[in-house]
Amino acid sequence: MSSAVPAPTDDPVNARLRALLVKAPTAVAFVVGQRFEVVSDEFNHMFGFGDDSDLAGQATRSVHTTDLAHTALHERAAAAFSAGRPLDEEIEYVKRDGHRFWGRLQATPLQWDAPAGEALWILEDVTTARAQRLQPTWTAKHDAVTELANRREFERRLGEHVGSRRNEPVSVLWLDVDRFGEVVKGMGPEVGDHFLYGLGQMLISKVRASDLVARLEEDHFAILLPDCDHHYAQIIAEKIRSAVASYRLHWGMHRTRVKASLGVVQIHSTLGTVDAVLGAGALACTEAKAAGGDSVRVFVSAGGYEELAG
Repeated sequence: MSSAVPAPTDDPVNARLRALLVKAPTAVAFVVGQRFEVVSDEFNHMFGFGDDSDLAGQATRSVHTTDLAHTALHERAAAAFSAGRPLDEEIEYVKRDGHRFWGRLQATPLQWDAPAGEALWILEDVTTARAQRLQPTWTAKHDAVTELANRREFERRLGEHVGSRRNEPVSVLWLDVDRFGEVVKGMGPEVGDHFLYGLGQMLISKVRASDLVARLEEDHFAILLPDCDHHYAQIIAEKIRSAVASYRLHWGMHRTRVKASLGVVQIHSTLGTVDAVLGAGALACTEAKAAGGDSVRVFVSAGGYEELAG
C-alpha cells in the first residue's frame, strides 16, 4: 500500500477513505495550499510514482511543466472557487521521468464557504482523446461543446438510410430541452455548456453502441436508431425523457434540473429526404412542447401524432 494512504484508525470515515483511495480506479488528490496532502494510488501511478515514493507532501509545482504554468493554474483555480465554480480544464503535466501528458483536471474546494482551503483534484489522462479532437477529421464531424456528432455528420449518417431499399426499420428521435434558456439566463453560458456536455454523455449511456447521438444546435439533440421501428423507439424515447427529468447538474454552487420534449419518427417512403425526416421529428417534438413539455409524441403522418404520455 502506498504511503500516501492515511495511517490506520478506528474512524470509519477514514477507513472508507483509505479503501476508496486504494481500490478506486480514479486519480484523486487532496490539496492544501499548493501542496499534495493525500493522493490515491492511481494518482501516483499517473505521474510515475509507486510504493517506494509518492506525491503526498510534495508541492503541486512538481507536476507542472513550468513555474508560469503552475502559478497561472493556481490563480485560475482561486478565481473559479471564489466565484462558486469548480475548475475544469485540460492541462499539460509532467511525469516523474520527464515525459509529458495532457490531463483533464476537475478541482473543487471541499467547503464552498472556505474556497481558499483544502481542495479535491480529480485527474483523467486525455492525451489520446485530445490528439483525436485536434485532427481536422474529428473537428469536422463533432460538436465542440458536447463532443457528440454535429449536425453535418448526423445528416450524413441519416442520409445513408433515407431512401435505402434495405428492409431494416430506422427511427430518429428529436430532443428539445424544455426552458433551457432559463438555465443559461440564470447561471450563465459556461454552466449551460457544462450542462449540455453532461446531458450528452447521459444520452449516450441510454442507447446502443450502434446508435448515433448528435447535438444539432443549441439545446436540440437527435438520435439515430438503426434497426429500430417506431414502437421500440417510443420505449427508448420514454426512457430518455425520464432520464432527463432525473438528471441533475451539480457545477460548483450551481444546482439545476430540466425536462425534455421528444419527437419520434420512423423513416418510410413518404419521407424521402433527410430534411423531411428531421422536419417530421421536429414537428412531433413541437407538438410535445405545445402539450406542456416533458412528454413524447410520435409522428404518424402529416398533421397526425401519436401521444406517449410523460
